[in-house]
Amino acid sequence: MKIVAIGIGAVLGFFLLLGLAQLGASESGEVLVLETLDAEGQPQETRIWVVEDAGAIWVRGGEDSGWVQRLLQNAEIRAERSDAQAAYLAVPVRDPATRDRVNSLMREKYGFADRFIAISLGDTDRAGALPIRLDPR
Repeated sequence: MKIVAIGIGAVLGFFLLLGLAQLGASESGEVLVLETLDAEGQPQETRIWVVEDAGAIWVRGGEDSGWVQRLLQNAEIRAERSDAQAAYLAVPVRDPATRDRVNSLMREKYGFADRFIAISLGDTDRAGALPIRLDPR
């Protein structure tokens, strides 16, 4: 019985450490606070990585994630970056070349943290990521 309890504790401890490592990785580097609206019109904040390419601001996420679903329903969003808030129109871009470019920029900017999150998501090349351009309003 004691061995079973130790085994369960070890497994729980492993998953706790894995979750803490993922949280730490996701908060490393520059994080943009994205505000979308839920079905009732209530604001929902999501902390997300951000990159720039040729003057355009880009984020990315899985299409099944809540914040992406909200953004697809209502593309008018607000975002806070470097303590400055602004309104944006979120424009999903389903072009594979754009996805690959944004993924490359994210890997370059966030390094190991980006690779760690990709592995934890089970999408090591982030082929399932949807790049989203944020156009200022």
